[in-house]
Amino acid sequence: MTVSKKQILALLKEYGGSVLFSTLLRDFGGRHLKRELKNLLDDMADNGEVIHQRGNSYVLPGQVKTVRGRISVHRDGYGFVAPEGGGEDIFIPAKFMKNALHGDLVEATAGQSRMGGSKLDGRIVTVVERVTTRIVGRYEETRRGAVVISDDQRLNLAVVIPPKGRARAEDGQQVVAELTAYPVGGRPAEGRIVEILGWPDDPEVEVQSVIRRFDLPHVFGPDVLAEADAVPETVSKGELKGRVDLRGMTTVTIDGETARDFDDAVALRREGANFRLWVSIADVSAYVTPGSPLDREAYLRGTSVYFPDRCIPMLPERLSNGICSLNPQVERLTMTAEMLFDATGRMVESSFYPSVIKSTARLTYTIVKQIIVDDDREITDKHRHLAPMLGEMKALALVLMAMRKKRGSIDFDLPEPEIVIGLTGRTEGIVRAERNLAHQLIEEFMLAANEAVASFVAAREIPFLYRIHENPDPAKLHDFQEFIYGFGYEFVLAEDRVNPAELQRLLAQAEGRPEERMLNYALLRCMKQARYAAENLGHFGLASPCYCHFTSPIRRYPDLVVHRILKAILALDESKGDKRRGKQLAIATEHLGEAAEHTSKRERVAMEAERDVVEMKKVQYMQQHLGEEFDGYITGVTGFGFFVELEELFVEGLVHISTLDDDQYTFQEKQHSLVGNRLRRIFRIGDKARVTVAAVSPATRRIEFTLADHATSAPPTRGTAPAPSTEEYPRIPIRGKKVPGFGRRTGDSGVDEKGNAPLKGRGRPGGAKRR
Repeated sequence: MTVSKKQILALLKEYGGSVLFSTLLRDFGGRHLKRELKNLLDDMADNGEVIHQRGNSYVLPGQVKTVRGRISVHRDGYGFVAPEGGGEDIFIPAKFMKNALHGDLVEATAGQSRMGGSKLDGRIVTVVERVTTRIVGRYEETRRGAVVISDDQRLNLAVVIPPKGRARAEDGQQVVAELTAYPVGGRPAEGRIVEILGWPDDPEVEVQSVIRRFDLPHVFGPDVLAEADAVPETVSKGELKGRVDLRGMTTVTIDGETARDFDDAVALRREGANFRLWVSIADVSAYVTPGSPLDREAYLRGTSVYFPDRCIPMLPERLSNGICSLNPQVERLTMTAEMLFDATGRMVESSFYPSVIKSTARLTYTIVKQIIVDDDREITDKHRHLAPMLGEMKALALVLMAMRKKRGSIDFDLPEPEIVIGLTGRTEGIVRAERNLAHQLIEEFMLAANEAVASFVAAREIPFLYRIHENPDPAKLHDFQEFIYGFGYEFVLAEDRVNPAELQRLLAQAEGRPEERMLNYALLRCMKQARYAAENLGHFGLASPCYCHFTSPIRRYPDLVVHRILKAILALDESKGDKRRGKQLAIATEHLGEAAEHTSKRERVAMEAERDVVEMKKVQYMQQHLGEEFDGYITGVTGFGFFVELEELFVEGLVHISTLDDDQYTFQEKQHSLVGNRLRRIFRIGDKARVTVAAVSPATRRIEFTLADHATSAPPTRGTAPAPSTEEYPRIPIRGKKVPGFGRRTGDSGVDEKGNAPLKGRGRPGGAKRR
């Protein structure tokens, strides 16, 4: 007997739309049809004709509720579906992924997790929309044929390349392959090679692979370059009309040594006990008009992307390093925020206007530190005409820092790495990125300007593009509260919300104590990621009710939008409601929700690409340190081991649980720890650990450590641990074998103290972070 799809569908309807596989097998005549029936059902499930559910049952699509959303796939094969309408993410085990690729729009079932609690588990029903059209990877020739192995671990894809699609690629080269067929059932994906990048050990090929993998626009089109070339190299007299002339004021830029574009300049004057601060920002909107080729390209990119050895700019160099860069001793068009602060750091007045400046000097963080911190007499004498103003800037910065801390702005004390690249493009070192008072000075002034502009627009109830940072997830806060209680710390939660001042107080309380780093890391994982929004939801990390990005229009498209809106408001005020000016404001505030979503997405892509290159450089560097020992700190704990960040090199690797052969260890999730069942040894986030570099894999960006001091008689790290409760932590203790599943630790490892991935130098080495 042969089974048909029509018969299966008829039987499903007869059973009310749901039936067990064993029942189908019985009704169709017995076990000799098992393979045929299973293959047919799998094919029907792939086509969305039936849904395969838990317990090996099959149902008709209309009989089960499904959720539509984008799937995020982990490199170990499992994934999470983020529902389109919001709500709890749905965990999809690897065996139920049904050929869905990272980023695809899918429909999935959703049910309560078998682990209990509020978590949802599900399985993919169908792939609604594919997003991956090309992959970057290694071309390999095997006995069975040629394939391209994707570099993106989340895709976990090997694409078969027929002979006609190989484009003279050589075995082992990095290539770009276009997909011509997606994986379905047991059939693999197919494709053709559209670009040969070169050999993988070439540093340039490595970076180009990342650029292609993240689909980063990196070449400006002819129309964009033609428009940029038409922009004048100098400011004309006609452009000065309607602008406040600040050319006679002592104004300076302060950036890192390697910075090439300067988008902000500052000036300060003491007025009795008060401070008057001018923050002048490059007026990019004067040269990039809405809807122009330059504007469309800038919007597409959304942000500049910064790698250790290069920048992929949002705007062509003619603008970013030329007419829009506030270079010293040349006239430049700017937008200025003028603010008056009292002796306590309270802003008592502010005004905003188009301006023209002539920067007095281009200073670096090093020079400013030597003057205001080190009191270097030689450097101070060399800059004697600027030293008094820099001293007043220091005084204001300290006042603003104190004010921000008082209101609850959260500052984490976690070191950041800086990659040192040699002439050959190889990593020569990884050092601690310096962040001193000179960096903080500029950061405080930029924060003040951003907040002042946002408050000015919000008070008028005009549509605007805000930078928001939402409150932490209540469940994560409760877990964090429970975790720190065992260390003698606590904070107040009111109706599942916390005042950021409470968290700032907590970090201050832990400062200098052994658990300081642990608390910083654990709290960091509670934070959400900052984003752009057309509605003002406040900025939790800054404890600010109103915030935007105004200070970097050369490298961030949202800042350009903010400039356009601000200029339109000022022009409308000056014209006393002229209809033409009102139309300009209407144009400037169009499609803000769409712009917020797009630029937030582009920022996340840039962050992921930047992080990937940094991780690649770190892994390459660690190849020369195999077998060496280092001190580090535990930064994440999972059911399969714990991650350690090296103290000297800021490199992270995994100590797998299979290497801890002195005991059976149980993962206690809420305590962020692994606990030995017999010896009671604890490995907990924030603890110190001395490790040996055991293995390095550049292809997977993975580094594996073993404990350097590991021994059967190893003492507990923190005395006696409480006995693990199998009721609270239904985990299986594991010893001596690899554990499938949960790869890298959960949470956004790139989130900084304001919920953003760190980005040095406001995009350049040695400067402030994304806020």
